[in-house]
Amino acid sequence: MNRPSSAAHRAPRILPTRLLAAASCALCASTLLASAQAPAPALSPQPKEMQAAELVPVHIASVLVPGADPDDLFAAQNLTQALTQSGLHISISASAAGTDLTVTLLRADTPQARQLLSSNHLAFDAPMHDEGYILLSRKTPSGEAVDIIAQTSAGIFYGAQTLRQLVESTTNGPQIWSATIRDWPSMKYRGEHDDLSRGPFPTLAFMKHQLEVFAAHKVNLYSPYFESNLEYSADPLAAPPGGALTRDEARQLVAFATPLHIMIVPEQEAFGHVHHVLQFEKYADVAETPHGNVIAPGQPASLPLIKSWFTQIAADFPSPFLHIGADETFDLGLGRTQPDVAKRGLGPVYADFLSSIHTTLAPLNRRLIFWGDIGDSDPSAIPGIPKDMIAVPWIYWHKDSYDNDILPFKKQGLETWVAPGDANWREVYPVEKTALDNISGFVAAGQRLGSTGELTTIWNDDGEGLYNQDWFGTLFGAAAGWQQGKVDAAPYEASFGKIFYGDNTGRIHQAQSEIMAAEDLIDVSDDTFWLDPWSPAGIAKADKLRANIPAARLHAEQAIELIETALETDPSLREKDSLRAMELGARRIDFIGLKFQLSDEMRDLYAQAYDLQHDRKKDSTTTNLLYNISSMNGRCQDLRDGFSLLKNLYRDSWLAENRPYWIDNVLVRYDLQSQLWEKRGEAIDTLIENFYTTRTLPPASQLGIPAAPPATAPK
Repeated sequence: MNRPSSAAHRAPRILPTRLLAAASCALCASTLLASAQAPAPALSPQPKEMQAAELVPVHIASVLVPGADPDDLFAAQNLTQALTQSGLHISISASAAGTDLTVTLLRADTPQARQLLSSNHLAFDAPMHDEGYILLSRKTPSGEAVDIIAQTSAGIFYGAQTLRQLVESTTNGPQIWSATIRDWPSMKYRGEHDDLSRGPFPTLAFMKHQLEVFAAHKVNLYSPYFESNLEYSADPLAAPPGGALTRDEARQLVAFATPLHIMIVPEQEAFGHVHHVLQFEKYADVAETPHGNVIAPGQPASLPLIKSWFTQIAADFPSPFLHIGADETFDLGLGRTQPDVAKRGLGPVYADFLSSIHTTLAPLNRRLIFWGDIGDSDPSAIPGIPKDMIAVPWIYWHKDSYDNDILPFKKQGLETWVAPGDANWREVYPVEKTALDNISGFVAAGQRLGSTGELTTIWNDDGEGLYNQDWFGTLFGAAAGWQQGKVDAAPYEASFGKIFYGDNTGRIHQAQSEIMAAEDLIDVSDDTFWLDPWSPAGIAKADKLRANIPAARLHAEQAIELIETALETDPSLREKDSLRAMELGARRIDFIGLKFQLSDEMRDLYAQAYDLQHDRKKDSTTTNLLYNISSMNGRCQDLRDGFSLLKNLYRDSWLAENRPYWIDNVLVRYDLQSQLWEKRGEAIDTLIENFYTTRTLPPASQLGIPAAPPATAPK
């Protein structure tokens, strides 16, 4: 996908609400401002209705499931593990000595739940049925009691996830917020879309960890993206060894995700983005153009191939959906279909092929999902698309209005989801202000216009992405899909370090803010990171960045120090691999600035040496200037060493989440940069040796060193 970005726009602050116990269960708006300054727990997603009272010390907890429903027992087990990690001891009985927190998971139709709801003037509204819950804290003679009441197992599970965040680990031991909460999602489908086909391919263990984190933030759909990285029994050729999901792994993931209330809906590209399939001679007859990107409509083998793929997907992933991709079909009309497109137009040819796929896959009894960029590139296609398909328009940058990306499908009777992005692609670290703005604005537009789901996307366009750098943005997407309207990023930013990492000092929040401040000042793209500062493009880039580099570097270095301090002083921190990936991002930002600074210095040093070359009295000064370019502590060596260090840190972060597949395609870039500066240093070393005998220096252009700018005339 084409993924431009722009500066973010922050929404006005929305204050948290309080729940008042009332027969109607309506929220009293007059309490909104009164509660604005009251202490409150850090929660994500934020509940729709909450009245938080106080923090209560707890030591021993029990989790009870009177109905013994298997799904609720799993929720209890999941909650128990989280409470243990927060420092609580677990008792198997509420009556055990010392138990000061009793959590009870109750279905709403049980007598005990009905009595609690009635006595507290609480009730379930219709929107709460599928995934909503009520959490009720109350005092008992033995301590704190929390009842989680829901009409479904999903509601019980999500109430338990909220309770996990109500527990805080402090220096004085664990404490829990007493609270009354009524909560339910604003969107039916809250999804994370993960690119597994552009380089990094996660280990099965990391994918399971992703699912656990998603579930804790009330995500209920995970969509891994495949071009050629899903193994097919009937078509085993294209999947790369070591870089594809096997059928056994697929089944394991489904089994792992199901009790977490997450459906897995893999996206298999079935129209465009299949270059890595079409490069094989076996599939030459289905390619629109030789070794291109698009499956050609009308070819005898095209639909049978798609049917084969999705028949296996339907067998291994029993969700109600199949995601066929169908975005960016840029080759369509350039090859086999050129006569048809010239005659009828691109839109009708596109729509007819989607209809053919729809008919071919109809026996699988699944609803088909497709990317909605055709609504912008050729709206004439939309009337021909089957009405039971789900369109997912994607926009990854700021727009004052996203309505025109959704309405063309809505007006034709198609269900829509919206897909914002994490702004991680081709960046050394996700550009979070862009992500926060895009996610909040696009999801709010989707909710207002009746979109039933959201997919927060990450992409690895150049194969360098690390998911451990993406949590901040993707979990904001989870919050936006659950919460109502345009979600304010400020409370999310302020609480993320505490919620996700367990950091009570504020260091991680500050580190994240420092990185975002650095991103505001300089270009942090991968292209800039790899750009040769001695090249014409590098010289031009330096001119644009130079004024802001010192401030950007200070922000990045402050982030590094904060993360290092947090890791060193707080052994209880969670997600340490993610913190190291964050630090890697800060170090790469810092190195972007250093690279251009050192290039400027080498340019100026050589210019000074060149001007002094014939002054015999200044020989030692001249050689000293040259040694500052290349020697034990020369600038060339600084750049070589910097790339080597970052290579090792990058490898560590990659292998903390991914399989070895593809990593060499990234590491070779570090090697080439290290070699480039090693060779440039050796060339300067040779020049210094020659200078001792010739007492002359070649022009900077012969060495590739940029020319120094003209000296400023004295005033």
